[in-house]
Amino acid sequence: MARPEKVRLGDLLVQQKLISQEQLVFVLEQQKRSGRKLGRVLVDNAFVTEEQISEALAKQLNIPYINLKYYTINLDQVRLLPENQARRFRAIVLEERNGVLLVGMADPTDLFAFDEIARTLKRDVDVAVVTEGQLLESIDRGYRRTEEISGLARELSEDIGDTYIDFGALTDSVGSEDAPVVKLLQTMFDDATQIRASDIHIEPQEGRLMIRFRIDGALHLQTEADNKIAPALVLRLKLMSGLDISEKRLPQDGRFHVRVRDQGVDVRIATCPTQNGESVVMRLLRQDGGMVGLDKLGMPPDMLKRFREIIRRSNGMILVTGPTGSGKTTTLYSALAEINTLEQKIITVEDPVEYRLPGISQVQVNEKIDLTFSRVLRSALRQDPDVILIGEMRDAETAQIGLRAAMTGHLVFSTLHTRDAAGTLFRLVDMGTPRFMVASSVQAVVAQRLLRCVCDSCSEKHIPSPQEVEWLNAEGVASEQYAGLLHGRGCSHCNGTGYRGRMGVYELLEMNREMVEAAAHESVNHFMQVARGHMQGKTILDNAIAQLCKGRTTVAEVMRISNQVED
Repeated sequence: MARPEKVRLGDLLVQQKLISQEQLVFVLEQQKRSGRKLGRVLVDNAFVTEEQISEALAKQLNIPYINLKYYTINLDQVRLLPENQARRFRAIVLEERNGVLLVGMADPTDLFAFDEIARTLKRDVDVAVVTEGQLLESIDRGYRRTEEISGLARELSEDIGDTYIDFGALTDSVGSEDAPVVKLLQTMFDDATQIRASDIHIEPQEGRLMIRFRIDGALHLQTEADNKIAPALVLRLKLMSGLDISEKRLPQDGRFHVRVRDQGVDVRIATCPTQNGESVVMRLLRQDGGMVGLDKLGMPPDMLKRFREIIRRSNGMILVTGPTGSGKTTTLYSALAEINTLEQKIITVEDPVEYRLPGISQVQVNEKIDLTFSRVLRSALRQDPDVILIGEMRDAETAQIGLRAAMTGHLVFSTLHTRDAAGTLFRLVDMGTPRFMVASSVQAVVAQRLLRCVCDSCSEKHIPSPQEVEWLNAEGVASEQYAGLLHGRGCSHCNGTGYRGRMGVYELLEMNREMVEAAAHESVNHFMQVARGHMQGKTILDNAIAQLCKGRTTVAEVMRISNQVED
């Protein structure tokens, strides 16, 4: 059993010329004040990366450094070490080699942690260095709650038995954290948060209950259970979100807040009566995980430069369009965060409020008490705002109030569900808004889609199928560019899908004099020709094909969005 030695990280990094003596003195001062680990302070100050620290430790201790990004973990081995110990000691069991367990540790010089791990595993242990960020991601994937959720579902099923549900008893147990239904839901939220799921679907089928998670835009089966637990789950969720528990014939919408893994999560819930019982869909909105800087959205540099100039104007309307789940709200909030200064009064009118932004007045629409978009918007205009965000243009009245506000010296942001940027102005006209108002108020339209990214850990060269070759040729992709095409073969990092994470692809239509004239007076077809002429080579599809040729997404993904944006 190779027990590592104790080393002083700061001295080691100076010795290997990764940081200077002055930088070490500076971070030691910071560490003393904050109480954080030295490695974290060094990384936060951008003096070194996590990888450089790990490689320096590996070199000094003469042990391997393993990049977990390209390592497929064995779930059976991982679970030999209890999850609480893995998180506490920042360690993960990687594999067994000739009867010896290889354990990845973020800090292999922590001798107490090493001794405790060896004592728990009761086996010979070898140590490898891994970075803390990758380690925590691997722990999240390795300790999935699938078996626990299935077990709790069985326990709840046995609890209920063949009897009718005792609504009184379930209502009494609202505060009881030991009730099987409470434990099942808590574990479900834990697992969904761990794997970055955006939605949870609870769907009663004939004879079974299906629980699915939406990850990176695609649904994945989490578990299947006995259908008789469905009413208990739905009842509990209705109680949590203040819905009418006696109403099962009509759809209901609500929301509640849960604390999962030390972070706040707002949950939007929608119930719908189906043939086999009530179906529930929950959208998970993490309060600390949604904000992205404008430069991280993935807009091409020239488009980003123009967009930044447009959002700094003093009046006019800026629209972001695309289907549900295409990242419109994230784009709008990134823009708001960029222009959020003490000199600006910003008010948002939303349903629901998705992200919290300091220094901004955020109002949540509530149709039940007649607090509609149009009513809140009229009130907001009396609050002397400089910038207004309208969550969605849902009706003609909201659209007209927003456009009038844009004409009278306010900068207005909003979203609309349209296929592309060019068709957006006429969608507003279809809603009953006068053409002159649309032409004179709208400054720019951003249309966007989300593409799934090829998993870095299992990407490999992709040879396109005959159908894909035909499509690539039709889109003008030269055969010599095929060399850059990639796909993911599937690994533990991406749950076998070959995709991990998503990126935005965009098009920006900026209104100029010619387009204002065409929008106000010309036919729809003429305006579309003018608009598309201005966006030649800069459409969503062009942007997506550029990402495809860089190996960041797959042919299948780009073909999918091409069907959405083309006739």
